[in-house]
Amino acid sequence: MNRRWLAALAAVVATAGLVTPAVAVAAAPVSRPACPEPGAGQARCLSTYTPRAVRALADGPVGWGAADLASAYGLPDQAGPDTVVGISIAFDAPNLEADLATYRTQYGLPPCTTANGCFRKVNQQGAAAPLPAASFGWAIESTLDVSMVSAACPSCRIVVVEGNSPGFADLAETEDTAVRLGAKVVSNSYGARESGAPLAYASHYRHPGVTVVASSGDAGFTAASYPAVLASTVAVGGTSLARDPDAPRGWAESAWQYGGSGCSAYIAKPKWQRDTHCGKRTVADVAAVADGLAVYNADVGGWLPVSGTSASAPFVAGLYGRSGRAGEAQPADVYANAAKFVDITAGNNDPSGAGKKCGGDYLCVAAPGYDAPTGVGVPAGLSGF
Repeated sequence: MNRRWLAALAAVVATAGLVTPAVAVAAAPVSRPACPEPGAGQARCLSTYTPRAVRALADGPVGWGAADLASAYGLPDQAGPDTVVGISIAFDAPNLEADLATYRTQYGLPPCTTANGCFRKVNQQGAAAPLPAASFGWAIESTLDVSMVSAACPSCRIVVVEGNSPGFADLAETEDTAVRLGAKVVSNSYGARESGAPLAYASHYRHPGVTVVASSGDAGFTAASYPAVLASTVAVGGTSLARDPDAPRGWAESAWQYGGSGCSAYIAKPKWQRDTHCGKRTVADVAAVADGLAVYNADVGGWLPVSGTSASAPFVAGLYGRSGRAGEAQPADVYANAAKFVDITAGNNDPSGAGKKCGGDYLCVAAPGYDAPTGVGVPAGLSGF
């Protein structure tokens, strides 16, 4: 662990009141962004975490685990294919493989290691070394990404491609490298406000025979987020999940208060998208839980809840991998299969909770049929993929 990594960790511990893994803290949890505000020409990871809720392994995970997700989304019991799922990310997460091992052991998932060929971590050129500098916040994001892919597709292989920075050019190269290394679906848990600068790299998110998935954003209804706004990308929104024994699924689901949605100012309306209040590309296409996922990160101190559409995007990427159609499936298929998703009709992504940010419109309020926060709905098994 290098000095910069230790300094970053020490700063977070000092400001967040983190404790040793043996102690649980009872103070009211405060969620905070994992990654800092991006500089010019950069994207930001789309996850938040709750440091004061950290628990040791003996105390049990905080938040929804792999078994909960399998139940909520009706995932099959039988093992799926060994599809390669790529993770495009910035910076290095030094303990990523070990943290993933803890997550998978906790939920009874098969090992996914470098030794058995399931796990691979490389730099943006595709080499095992040298890896980029470590980043505390982006490492939390990486841990969330590989955990969600694992929950969705325990049999999938994972290749994590780490960019030198969250700059648009570096992240674009990680995308190309993931595809070159065999990924049939690539997950992107980061975003930047749509503008001409990031859109110059749009071609890197368009690969024949590859399904590209991206987080819709964590700022509610606002300017569309890149790369989710690209017509070649499956944009994944966020929901909040709750147990409900009276519901047919045994679960209730609503639009996550902070999940991103937006109307593009640049991207033409795809022919497969027919909503009427946005003349160009509308985000999102589908959704999944983005609120309160259990993740293990040794540097934070143990199990903690993490939220963000950077959870729902890699989860959906894993479902594409498990479906056996990764690579064939494209955004248009989501709309063709809309009836195979569970329509979300409750909630909104106006942080005030009132739905006034879009005048009560479907662009920020969940409604029957398509709506921007949750798209055509959430998975019902693998049938929609």
